[in-house]
Amino acid sequence: MICPKCKKVMEKVKVKIQDANSPVTSYQCGKCGYFDFEEKSIKKAINEIREKETLLRIKQKIVKLSHNRLGMYFNRDVARCLGLNSGREIYVSVPDKHHILVDIGK
Repeated sequence: MICPKCKKVMEKVKVKIQDANSPVTSYQCGKCGYFDFEEKSIKKAINEIREKETLLRIKQKIVKLSHNRLGMYFNRDVARCLGLNSGREIYVSVPDKHHILVDIGK
């Protein structure tokens, strides 16, 4: 492959990308520093990274509160990530019989 900037031959190198298991093929120019990734291998790496970014899913138990009320605790990591603290108001909606939507607002 030829460098589009300086027209020199680019070197084919396998590089490791953070959070991707498979190496990615990169073409690098030793003269000007230009680099580009092989489309097929970079798409594979991007898909691997996206798979690791799945939503957090934690099994929780419903607890009984006083006066026939039920509640749920937020895991400390979830609370920290969302910036939740005691006394903060949130909005809860029930779109159907299988989901609860919690909106923490801004």
